Amino acid sequence: MKKYLISRVFSMLVTIILITALTFAMMHSIPGGPFTREKAIPDEILRQLNAKYNLDDPLIIQYLDYMKRLIRFDLGPSFSKVGVSVNDIIVAGMPASARIGLLASIVIIVLGIPLGIISALKQNKPIDYLVMFMATLGITIPSFVVATLIIYFFAGKLGWLPSYGLATPLGYVGPVIALSGFSLSFVSRLTRSSMLEVMRQDYIRTARANGIRELSVIGWHAMKNALIPVVTYLGPMIAAILTGSFVVERIFAIPGIGRYFVDSVSNRDYTTIMGVTVFYAVFYMIMVLLVDIAYVLIDPRIKFGSEN
Repeated sequence: MKKYLISRVFSMLVTIILITALTFAMMHSIPGGPFTREKAIPDEILRQLNAKYNLDDPLIIQYLDYMKRLIRFDLGPSFSKVGVSVNDIIVAGMPASARIGLLASIVIIVLGIPLGIISALKQNKPIDYLVMFMATLGITIPSFVVATLIIYFFAGKLGWLPSYGLATPLGYVGPVIALSGFSLSFVSRLTRSSMLEVMRQDYIRTARANGIRELSVIGWHAMKNALIPVVTYLGPMIAAILTGSFVVERIFAIPGIGRYFVDSVSNRDYTTIMGVTVFYAVFYMIMVLLVDIAYVLIDPRIKFGSEN
């Protein structure tokens, strides 16, 4: 276990270096810069700004300076928000993104897994067809379309929900539904297919032949193995949802990380783009590590590394 964790931490560090290098290279390959505007800035002011933020240094020097700050958990100043650091932007945007993401994750897990199990146990029955029909709709309709429809009908026409912001509890309903639609449908289908495959295994037939109660067969023997591919998907999914959905937050005017990231791309705010990318990558890798640990909790037969 110790060797496994050390190797994973090392691989995470290598991955972060590669991600920062690629993101840095792609940002600087785009024409223009963080101070490029429709109305041209005087050359003298532009030179002073570039000198202040070391943008006139060679790219390799800029990258090494950024990595030195990153080691100290300093993501640098924002180029588009005067007097605000990228750390402040993430701290300010994370609570809203996390609240919506947490609620959406709960909806996905609480509804998606049971619906998939019920659909598998009632295969080729009306409830199975209904669940799969709704799941297919959820997968094929993009989240931004769902968000737009919610605003148009439930906020604009019916007035049941607010069209933007999180000022009231009802403000969470629209973003959570739009954010959870695809993953809820995918988890339902994945749980169903995994459950059907497990239920056809020999050890399930043996357990039934030995007179074990059907509830125990499903709850103890079948679900334990059927949930492994579901957990594999849930880890990265939770990371993506908790760190903010760029499109959904933009549509509902939610001041989360996703909104700041979209604005930073539009403004060529290099440090904010790098900071949010690194934050998302680290969070994503931590969730993947937790998924690996969850494998052992679900099925003790799974071992780390070369353990026997």
